[in-house]
Amino acid sequence: MSTTVTRLPDAQLEPLTRAYAQSLAAKRRWLWLGLAIFVACFVLASFSADVRLQVFLDNFWRFPDYIVRIFHFDTGANTGRIVFSDPADWMWGIGKWTTQLFETILIAYVGTIVGAIFGFFLCFLAAENLSMNGWIRNTAKRFLEFCRTVPEIVFALIFVVAFGLGPVPGVLAIALHTIGALGKQFSEVVENADMRPFEGVTASGATWAESVRFAIVPQVLANFASYALLRFEINVRGASVMGFVGAGGIGQDLVEAIRKFYYADVSAILVLIIVTVMVIDLLTERLRHHLVGMEHRS
Repeated sequence: MSTTVTRLPDAQLEPLTRAYAQSLAAKRRWLWLGLAIFVACFVLASFSADVRLQVFLDNFWRFPDYIVRIFHFDTGANTGRIVFSDPADWMWGIGKWTTQLFETILIAYVGTIVGAIFGFFLCFLAAENLSMNGWIRNTAKRFLEFCRTVPEIVFALIFVVAFGLGPVPGVLAIALHTIGALGKQFSEVVENADMRPFEGVTASGATWAESVRFAIVPQVLANFASYALLRFEINVRGASVMGFVGAGGIGQDLVEAIRKFYYADVSAILVLIIVTVMVIDLLTERLRHHLVGMEHRS
């Protein structure tokens, strides 16, 4: 088999080479222009935010120093020793902290369930390919944008004022933010669904709700469940700081330990949170992969 490569005559090759070089030069110019704009925006943002590099460099040592301090006992007979040398003393409050962690998980769980239910119904109204009424579609989209734009901690502050301290404000804050986040993700999944079954069911005389139920939902349900599980992971982390504003969970003890400089307690609570989130992430990851695999097989 011949592997000879035919070379074009120089007269034909020269304009092609010149066009290729001009194309590369244009790409480089756009790259440098984009980089210059990025640097300019970065500098302007730094000035607006009063970012001072010298202050950052002068105080950067405090971060690793704090990490070292929280992993050493600061009171009692073990003062100065590393926390791993006496796990019993380090985890002295594990019973109370485990109860608070369980409350944190419940806050995330209930908030995710409520948010997923409302996001499920609103996503069909916000999807471009299903919502025929522009006013309804835009209203649903704006509501979802509002829910996911406001941080959970802000919602929690508002609900603490309205309902008092405890897990209820945390659940409501998680639920509202989840409605916006999952509603957006669900609507994008719906917009990518195959519309031919929907059109066929509609042509047979079904109502809009029936067409969505029997033609769209079976296509997107596995992805909906996968996104909901992913959101539950995120909400567990979010619920861990709800206690900072009195909205229940282990965050209340964490912020108290930070404010009172109970360094060993800070590391103990952080380790418990990290281990809990890691276990939940591993479990939900396996469930998500199983659900997505089922969807592909179907």
